[in-house]
Amino acid sequence: MSKKLEEYEINGFKLNCPVCGYNRFWFRRTLMNTRGATFLGFDWANREADNYVCGRCGYVMWFMSE
Repeated sequence: MSKKLEEYEINGFKLNCPVCGYNRFWFRRTLMNTRGATFLGFDWANREADNYVCGRCGYVMWFMSE
């Protein structure tokens, strides 16, 4: 599975990897699991975070929307 590498901007700031300085990432969304929701079988109700994965070193940056 190939991932589309792109440049991204968050709140007016260009995204650069804090580890290697690269500026191209692939995007995914991840559920922010909580113990309570998992215990009750409601994982689907958890909030999501946006993940940007560096195309060079693989570092993952997480951002939560309000």
